[in-house]
Parts: sequence; structure tokens; C-alpha cells
Amino acid sequence: MEQITLKQLDFIRQSTIKAVAGLSENTIDHIPEGFNNNIRWNLGHIYTVQEKFAFHFAGEPLQLPENFDRLFAKGTKPADWNEELPSLEELLALLAEQPKRIQSILQDRLDESVAKPFTTGSGLLLSTIGEFLNFTLYHEGMHFNAITTLKRFSI
Repeated sequence: MEQITLKQLDFIRQSTIKAVAGLSENTIDHIPEGFNNNIRWNLGHIYTVQEKFAFHFAGEPLQLPENFDRLFAKGTKPADWNEELPSLEELLALLAEQPKRIQSILQDRLDESVAKPFTTGSGLLLSTIGEFLNFTLYHEGMHFNAITTLKRFSI
């Protein structure tokens, strides 16, 4: 089961990266009418949530740029941004590296219970490292869908 989860993490991440490869900075910053966020926000949010769900709850150090919580945490939006943003290239490098680090550090720990279980906003209790990683598959899939929708309105 562990290898399946890690394989899916990598597959979904590669799909996300391919979906935005070659887009311009202007395109990833466009917010179509009726939307609150843009592609840049979705990419940063995917990275931020997976970093916390993979490493924080496993008791491992985070590799989270200092401003990512202010920019990309749940409830944030580009309309509130007033600082320098990571470029698409920087976001893609972080996103590409993250699944490799998850596999390297957590591959044999998916059945391990976390010190502080977490209940998601939808009511799902996450108690093991594997449960957190599996939830991020769903989470990234939701934001992948948002990215592909935003692309249709932005290109």
C-alpha cells in the first residue's frame, strides 16, 4: 500500500506540473470574474498544504518559505497580497522536489500514528502519516480541477 500512495503522489504532482508548464506569469495571475483565486495561488496552496500534512504531523521539519502561510494558507487570496510572490519557476521547482522528499523521509512510516490526529474541515479524522498523505491526493485533485478550470478562462 505504501508504494501505491507514493506512486500516486508522484503521478498527481507530475500532472499538476504539466498542466501549468509553459504558462506565462500573467496567465497564472489572472483571476476570472466570479473567482477568488488564480493559478499561482492554487499552486502555492497545494505545496503549502502538502508540506504541512506530510511533514508537520509526522514531526519532521518543514521546507516552507517564510511567506507561504501569508500567501497560500486556507482563507488567503490574491486580493490581499502585498509582497513579492514566488515565480512560476520557483513554484514548479518546489512542487517537483516535494514528492521526492516525502518518499525519501516517509516511505517506511505510512502506518505510523501521528502525535496529534487532525480532523479535516469535511469531518475526516486523520491519524496516521499514510492517512495524511492519502488525503493530500484528494486535496491536490480538487485544486488540479480548479487550475484546469482557471486555465480555460485565462488563456
